[in-house]
Amino acid sequence: MLFRLLAPRLRPYRSLLVLLVALQLVQTLASLALPTLNAGVIDHGVLRGDTGRVLSGGAVMIAVTLLQAAAAAAATYAGAKAAMGVARDLRSEVFRRVQDFSARERGRFGAASLITRTTNDVQQIQTFTVLVLTMLVAAPLLCAGGLVMALRQDVPLALVLLLFVPVMTGAVGTVVLRMRPLFRGMQERVDRASRVLREQITGVRVVRAFVRDRHERERFAAANGELLTVGLRAGRLQALMFPTVLIVWQLTTVALVYVGAHRIDSGALQPGGLVAFLGYLLQTSMSVMMVLFLLMHMPRAEAGAERVREVLDTRPSVTPPTHPVRALPGTGRLDLDGVGFRYPGAEESVLHDIGLVARPGETTAVIGATGSGKSTLLGLVPRLFDATDGEVRVDGVDVRTVDPELMARTVGLVPQKPYLFSGTVATNLRYGRPDATDEELWHALEVAQAAGFVRELDAGLDAPVSQGGANFSGGQRQRLAIARVLVARPRVYLFDDSFSALDPRTDARLRTALREETADATVVIVAQRVSTIRQADRIVVLDHGRTVGTGTHTSLMRDNPTYREIVLSQLTEEEAA
Repeated sequence: MLFRLLAPRLRPYRSLLVLLVALQLVQTLASLALPTLNAGVIDHGVLRGDTGRVLSGGAVMIAVTLLQAAAAAAATYAGAKAAMGVARDLRSEVFRRVQDFSARERGRFGAASLITRTTNDVQQIQTFTVLVLTMLVAAPLLCAGGLVMALRQDVPLALVLLLFVPVMTGAVGTVVLRMRPLFRGMQERVDRASRVLREQITGVRVVRAFVRDRHERERFAAANGELLTVGLRAGRLQALMFPTVLIVWQLTTVALVYVGAHRIDSGALQPGGLVAFLGYLLQTSMSVMMVLFLLMHMPRAEAGAERVREVLDTRPSVTPPTHPVRALPGTGRLDLDGVGFRYPGAEESVLHDIGLVARPGETTAVIGATGSGKSTLLGLVPRLFDATDGEVRVDGVDVRTVDPELMARTVGLVPQKPYLFSGTVATNLRYGRPDATDEELWHALEVAQAAGFVRELDAGLDAPVSQGGANFSGGQRQRLAIARVLVARPRVYLFDDSFSALDPRTDARLRTALREETADATVVIVAQRVSTIRQADRIVVLDHGRTVGTGTHTSLMRDNPTYREIVLSQLTEEEAA
């Protein structure tokens, strides 16, 4: 999974990889030459007292060392650059895929998990890629080259060295296989800890209001404790690796010195040859350590790759049309014809055979009990998810065939929970129309009844907005979100319970100003408060996902018991009349 994920994303960096291989080849050859050069200095210079040979040999060794260092530094730079590029591309790819997800896919993964997969999991893959590019080529070359050079020096001693590699491989491989499921579990527990932390930060007011600080600390401690437990188990296995390598290396060194001493005593080997053998043992050990270090990171990178691949392989349920419609002929007429919606695997549909017509210049309201499907119905128009039955049409064109950019310009949605981005008031208002002038921004704020509190801010339109608009009240966020849609000037306005945080006076003034501003547009309002929608040209009553009434406030009060029950739960008979 890991290498299948990396292979196609390394192709754009082929030139860097070719340079990397060439540099690592130079580095490895220089490393392999040093023990032999050192043996020559000892045998032909030190033992014979030839100072000139020692100096000339030492100069050559210094030159080879400098070449090795330069090649190693350049190879590390090339490998790191390629790995960082792959991680950047992978993060962008995951981000683009998440942007294409509908509410269904985002709900399946969860925000905390998607954030972890885009950051932490990609970081694990990046770290592993750096190690692969800087070690995977050099380590096998160094190991194989060391064994070949050792065989050239002395075959019996080389056999001792040959035993080192399979023993080490078997020991390390056993540990790595046991680590893989542990690292997968670690990533899942990172998800859970992130989710709990995100909930606590987002819901801190609720936590404090109910004095549940201790409970939330215990929840986080439990999630953190599970992560600690799995991390300790993986850490214990990791801790076995280096002592194992060290023990085998020391035993091999003792065996080499013992056998080598007898070979020197018999005249079959020169002292410099034994020194060279110890150098090749060190190099072989280093190559095994490099592979070991690589294998230590591989299980966690594989777990991250599986989770990233899971996101990339998920096909969005809302897909752009193959041959999109790039122009709409009308002025914003909205038709829902026999619309139904069912979540995957659900036994019951959320919406059943909904029929609705909303015309330009009119206000259409949707009302119903909690859970009746009002927000789901509104979400079908801008394609937050697609209807499973029937058609949603704008200007007579099925929304599933409309170009997404055109759809965004045609339909403006103010969601039930308005969200502001970090930046300034102006950048938030220009989110749907970057070329809007300051005069247009102030006009939208006036209509949305937000100009007053924005003028009171020290910087006005340039006043800072924190993440999520946390430095504004709920009512202020709603009004800024309404102003943001007004700046975009769409043909169809969708208000999903967007007035719930407003006091009755501000609500009335805002609806009056909106009626004038959107006189030629199609307006659909979802609301819980009857006072918000009683003046609508058409009111659609939903009950358990079905249309149970359509008409004006007066006709529905007279003929529709469901609507009448909703109204009388909020108003008296006199107020309702």
